[in-house]
Amino acid sequence: MPTQHLSSEHIATLQRAERERFIAAHPRSMALARAAQAHYLFGVPLHWMRDWPSPATLFVQSAQGITLTCADGLPHADFCLGDTGAMFGHSPTALAQAIAQQAAQGLTCMLPPTRAVAVGEGLQRVFGLPVWQMALTASDANRFVLRWARAITQRPRLLVFDGCYHGAVDDTLVDLDPTTGRTLPRRSVLGNVHNHADFTRVVPFNDLPALEAALAHGDVACLLAEPALTNFGLVPPAPGFWEAARAVCRQHGTLFVCDETHTISTALGGYARAHAIEPDLLVVGKAVAGGLPCAVYGFTHEVARRMVAAKERAPEGHSGIGTTLSGNALTLAALDASLEHLHTAANYTHMLALAEQLEHGLKQRIARARMPWTVTRLGARMELQFMPHTPRDAQDVREHAHSELEAFTHLFMLNRGVLLTPFHCMLLVSPATQRHDVDRLLRVFDELLAVLA
Repeated sequence: MPTQHLSSEHIATLQRAERERFIAAHPRSMALARAAQAHYLFGVPLHWMRDWPSPATLFVQSAQGITLTCADGLPHADFCLGDTGAMFGHSPTALAQAIAQQAAQGLTCMLPPTRAVAVGEGLQRVFGLPVWQMALTASDANRFVLRWARAITQRPRLLVFDGCYHGAVDDTLVDLDPTTGRTLPRRSVLGNVHNHADFTRVVPFNDLPALEAALAHGDVACLLAEPALTNFGLVPPAPGFWEAARAVCRQHGTLFVCDETHTISTALGGYARAHAIEPDLLVVGKAVAGGLPCAVYGFTHEVARRMVAAKERAPEGHSGIGTTLSGNALTLAALDASLEHLHTAANYTHMLALAEQLEHGLKQRIARARMPWTVTRLGARMELQFMPHTPRDAQDVREHAHSELEAFTHLFMLNRGVLLTPFHCMLLVSPATQRHDVDRLLRVFDELLAVLA
């Protein structure tokens, strides 16, 4: 049955049955969800945690490898993996041991631990850039990088792509008016008193003429971009796009900041290194230290020289860059273990091969069911998209949105022990994922297609 013939009423009927199934199977999660309402806003420690399509939040008892066990003791094959935070699997042994050992020796001192040099060497080995600084989240790292970029270029503006995601960075929480091309404040942002649209330009992804026009003013400090859009579905770059975009940035004296927080799933060292993009600055968060709160940003020697000059020109005092816990001993221990044991060629070989098998299995089934859907893959990460072609930009995704079908797919698969990312239909393969996990997902996907047919 083609997607356009799946009526909202039909999907709503199926969704009601899945909600009842969840309630019956998860009495403990339902009870915890009710009790948590007394202590947490919206009943969860972070309000995003309620964005799953289940009648109540699924509470977690434990997570190991890719097996997530919920409060009701039911195991789930986890293809969400903390929306990339646990990309290398939950609690890898080497990481857990390193954290436990460091926890007994000190957590934070606002001084560099002895392993700091080894960690710097590891970052250069894996990601290629020579000079680094640390933060606790990619949001922090992106905020700090924007300050540095504006300070060293003496330019006020930022350029981002429509549909981008760079964490809770106010400058990036703006929208593109598809009719006029103007940058607009995002209406969903709470408590906003500054018009960031005055200092941020937004252009469509994969649109080189729009990119060049936005940079031609000569006032853009940096282009902050993911190599592929990853939070608006998965939108890959068109062939040759980054080579041309990189040349345009250099032509106009605009720094290129590559946010690899999600795209480190592409290959060892991330998309930029695999495709020789050569960013001026690189940001990596979430999974870089195996899921412990940690982010890093690296840069070239030339950018480092300009940073030092900007800092020396400024008066003494707080720079607005950095937090007391940045570079703490516990985080560095986790990062050290991750760089040695998780960011390895062997892990990526396993992840990419299994992801290719999963992609092939999904595409086979979609074609057999004659559904106008597609699967877009970037390394170990892929997206099930309810549209007939690989998307070109964020507006393309918006025009093919099918939120009811997406929510039904999530809950249907969750009820059968397979976890997808709640904000979209993203699937991620980790070093801990095995062939039988992929087979399990494909069996449930077969059931989904049968129900829809």
